[in-house]
Amino acid sequence: MRPANRRRLAQFRGNRRGMISLAVFATMFFLSLFAEFLANDRPILIRYDGHFYSPVFHDYPETTFGGDLPTNAVYTDTELQHLIEAKGWMLWPLIPYRYDTTVTGEARGSLLPPSLAHPLGTDDQARDVLARVIYGFRISVLFGLALTILSSIVGIAAGAVQGYFGGWVDLSFQRFLEIWSSMPTLYLLIILASLVQPGFWILLGIMLLFSWMALVGYVRAEFLRGRNFDYVRAARALGMLDLRIMIRHILPNAMTASLTYLPFILAGSVTTLTSLDFLGFGLPPGSPSLGELVLQGKNNLTAPWLAFTAFSIIALMLSLLVFIGEAVRDAFNPRKALA
Repeated sequence: MRPANRRRLAQFRGNRRGMISLAVFATMFFLSLFAEFLANDRPILIRYDGHFYSPVFHDYPETTFGGDLPTNAVYTDTELQHLIEAKGWMLWPLIPYRYDTTVTGEARGSLLPPSLAHPLGTDDQARDVLARVIYGFRISVLFGLALTILSSIVGIAAGAVQGYFGGWVDLSFQRFLEIWSSMPTLYLLIILASLVQPGFWILLGIMLLFSWMALVGYVRAEFLRGRNFDYVRAARALGMLDLRIMIRHILPNAMTASLTYLPFILAGSVTTLTSLDFLGFGLPPGSPSLGELVLQGKNNLTAPWLAFTAFSIIALMLSLLVFIGEAVRDAFNPRKALA
């Protein structure tokens, strides 16, 4: 590892708040990746008549466990549970509900406050809020990461071309960016999302149209400065390809400024997705969404646990990302001394 990178890593580790935030966020995200094993209305593992079954990964007909119907087994059915337990056992997740599981019995069609059975209560469609938060956190972070990575790639490439070649290329790009950035982004997102059936990838593509401009200015400035360095001119004089010069000699310097903004771009992507879900133009209805949970809190003021849960998880997520971003920014700051 280069001495500069060792210094940056040491400075990041020296930021206690940033390290704690990274550990908490990484733990939450890692656990959410295994949401099916934490919150599911299917057993994780079944042993029946000497054989093992994994309903989390495969669908099994009811006849597999001694039932009468050839349809997919419903493991919350009491009769099926008795049939399985007569010849084996079931290993259930900690939360026996998926994000779309409707709680039957006394909770049907009602808003239940937090209890031992439902630590965060149920929503107005009798779905467990904790299960929806786990799945919603995962899809929000994955969506934000995908949008951040794709928009950074496009933005860095656009800024590199604009700054390296300069001249009419730079001038044309600047006029285009001025026009494109002046458009009302949120309204255009709403219009485009209302024209097509929103889905994860479609919504990602629509948001990518406007989110790629975040890093263009910083990368452009670094390439405008770096293209006049002596070693870049020497490489050009020796006949080295422009693409190789851009990637090998100038891009590493431009990445220093870009990396410090990635956590903030991720936080902005999550916020935009939450806003669209709140307005009803985000993910398809029924998807585990933090924005939809905020909307339920607004529509059900008599169930304060919905609004409190939505506010707490979103505030925690964004705060952790901001603290991580501040630590990364300080780590790449050459004037920041180690504590």
